[in-house]
Amino acid sequence: MSDIHALSGAYAVDALDDLERARFEQHLTDCADCRDEVRTLTEAGSLLAETVPLAPPPALRDRVLADIATVRPLPPVVAPATGSGSADDGRRRRWAPALAAAAAVAVLGVGAAVVQPWEDDETSQVPEASPAEKIRAADDSQVFDQEFEDGARATLVRSPSLNKAAIVTHDMPAAPEGKVYQLWLQHDDVMVPAGLMPEGPDNEVELEGDPRSADGFGISVEPAGGSEEPTTPPIAYVAFEQA
Repeated sequence: MSDIHALSGAYAVDALDDLERARFEQHLTDCADCRDEVRTLTEAGSLLAETVPLAPPPALRDRVLADIATVRPLPPVVAPATGSGSADDGRRRRWAPALAAAAAVAVLGVGAAVVQPWEDDETSQVPEASPAEKIRAADDSQVFDQEFEDGARATLVRSPSLNKAAIVTHDMPAAPEGKVYQLWLQHDDVMVPAGLMPEGPDNEVELEGDPRSADGFGISVEPAGGSEEPTTPPIAYVAFEQA
């Protein structure tokens, strides 16, 4: 390995041979960044010993070793002397793969095993962002709020770059019997069906169609199953030019 900085992770988990260890320890005397990184990784490694050891699947070791042989490690990112970055940025970017290496070594048996990701533990899974949250995260997202007289609220989020839009409703009253709330996108003077709202006061629905080129959005009350064009005046309308 040509970049001695990249040995921090292996050194922290005692995975270097004698020659590499001697070279790296000599390097540590002159490199404060690597000393800090080794200290951080050593602290992280000590936490691994406090977790519950679990046996990995038999094929995991072979798969990890095969990946190690084929994946080329990235060199550290060194901030230019006159740029806006800092040495800390480079150290943080180098820290992530080193910690991953430490975790892999721990799983393979050079240290305590951590709670493994193949466990079917729903509590450890991060919930996926909803359609509205993904759209809101776009750089060009637009948010339109509509509050009704009875206190119900509808929020439309739209991203032209994603060509997606979604509506989130709170405390919406039930549609009249035999009716549904239907969503529309306006293109020029034509209202195009964009989906139906499910029953219930709180809902989130991603709109169908082409919200990027639409001029506006509306909600109307329609017969069950929806209509090809609005049969009643909209109970809410938003012109996208208001953004």
